[in-house]
Amino acid sequence: MLATTPTSDIARVYQFLSQCMQYPDAKWMNEDFFTIFYNFLGSLGGIEEGVSIKTEIDSSSDPIEDLQVEYTRLFINGTPHVIAPPYGSIYMDQSLQGAFAGDTLSFYREKGFGMEENADLPDHIIHELEFLSLLAEENDFAGEEKFLKIFFRPWYAKFQLRVTEGAKHPFYRVVVQLIDFFTKEEDKDGFQPNEA
Repeated sequence: MLATTPTSDIARVYQFLSQCMQYPDAKWMNEDFFTIFYNFLGSLGGIEEGVSIKTEIDSSSDPIEDLQVEYTRLFINGTPHVIAPPYGSIYMDQSLQGAFAGDTLSFYREKGFGMEENADLPDHIIHELEFLSLLAEENDFAGEEKFLKIFFRPWYAKFQLRVTEGAKHPFYRVVVQLIDFFTKEEDKDGFQPNEA
């Protein structure tokens, strides 16, 4: 049996949630992924949500394509507009790659991390979740708390609302609910099944 610590567990959770927000690809979004996803949901009391997603997946002739279409509609180029851009600066500066994106990158660098040259903008939700994972791995609880308070939670609630209201596929409604649960302040309520 593998020995884990709360720190390594939350780091893996952040990594997994980051993966969930990647563009769907059959290379990683496969049967193993969904087994882990459903077990994860079940361990949090989200069995009904898991059943809802599994029903949608199992009833589709091409579930990955369905999720790709939904991902594109929600996060890349929906009509008449992108429903939920996954960048903090959109919500904080009302523009892509605003000062908020620069401040986010500065915080990464302050903590000893950078971005690859060809990477997406630093305030993309995927990068922010990966960064939280790195902070958790390093036991930098103060850095994690500061990042959540200043760079993640201020915009995430608006993003989550847009996804929750705009998603047609239950997968993304549930994923943003999970992200909300794992990034909330400790004194607040967590994952609440049937809210998605």
